[in-house]
Amino acid sequence: MKTKEELPDCPVATTVALIGNKWKLLIIRNLLVRPWRFNELHKSLEGISQKVLTESLRQMESDGIITRTVYPEVPPRVEYALSELGESMRPILMSMQDWGNSYKATFEQ
Repeated sequence: MKTKEELPDCPVATTVALIGNKWKLLIIRNLLVRPWRFNELHKSLEGISQKVLTESLRQMESDGIITRTVYPEVPPRVEYALSELGESMRPILMSMQDWGNSYKATFEQ
């Protein structure tokens, strides 16, 4: 996790620093539904490279937004899920979804 000194003073800037890129938002969107395995996420996020997905997942795990569970199986199974902190972002993503739907509806008139 980042220290308080590493975070911006502005709370909006803090949120943007933690989830403010396209891929992190889309990963969180998927994880709001259920836990996902790496390959499932990779296939569902058209255009993301394995490197960017790996880096995003590691960053979000380090920031406490997601959890990574390794199951003792052969081959190993790894699942990513939202942590309690990540789950607290649900209202943010739902508001973004509502706004996006409203915006798209303006073109249907």
